[in-house]
Amino acid sequence: MALPLEKLGTTYDETTEVIDPERAKAYAAATNDPNPAYAEGRYAPPVFGVVPTWGAMGLAVADVVPGDALMMIVHGEQDMHFHQPLVPGTKLTTKATAHSVRVAGSGTRFTIQVDSSDESGAPVLTEYVTMFIRGMADGESGGPDKPAHEIPEGTQGNVLGSHTVHVDDDQTYRYKEASGDNMPIHVDDAFAKQVGLPGIIAHGLCTMAMCGQAVVELAAGGDPARVKRLAVRFASNVFPGNDVETTVYGGPSDEAGNTTVYFEATSAGATVIKNGLAVISPA
Repeated sequence: MALPLEKLGTTYDETTEVIDPERAKAYAAATNDPNPAYAEGRYAPPVFGVVPTWGAMGLAVADVVPGDALMMIVHGEQDMHFHQPLVPGTKLTTKATAHSVRVAGSGTRFTIQVDSSDESGAPVLTEYVTMFIRGMADGESGGPDKPAHEIPEGTQGNVLGSHTVHVDDDQTYRYKEASGDNMPIHVDDAFAKQVGLPGIIAHGLCTMAMCGQAVVELAAGGDPARVKRLAVRFASNVFPGNDVETTVYGGPSDEAGNTTVYFEATSAGATVIKNGLAVISPA
């Protein structure tokens, strides 16, 4: 079984969703983020951008990934480029494009580019969503490289700080309601064990949101509007009852004053987020 390379470059039908103010607040609460910018309704958390755009991305997955392989998909990477802050009430028009396929011995990575704009047509958010299809090792690679976000060697010597968020016992149920992610491995213990897990696991994007909380606090002075990019590779599972500890490392600044920082996260002794990168605009 292999993915059809002829689908690469296909752009799917647009979807339109509003950044719902109450749902954005619920998302912040469901990821244990107390930032007043969210509670007061000034901004939505950066990772909330997946919620009103997920339907468009799903059109590409449904067209490219065979039905028999859908249950073998895990979220491999998420890379979000913010052209504007996420402001509650904004109507987003989103379209997804089948971007690239990379085949390896352990499986296939399928990347989708997701572009969202506001009512004026101005870009708001570009996402590169990489799905890993376990065990699909047939076929060939194709399409352009996605943007890189590896941590450069030696970066870990410049620690800006660490930030810890506890994963509550009911975290996955609250995140399911706020995000709309109903995958049973996050809320059905018996199903999770049936597919080889020791129990329910936290949503990867919930973990990413907890890392985003660390980046905002440690690198952006608490201001989510300064986050211009947030990218991660999901490396291992997070289980309820444990902490997620994110360590943020300083990086270079460009001529415009935008600073790149790097981060990784651990939980219960395992590295759960690798190759974390964020770009922060000047205050």
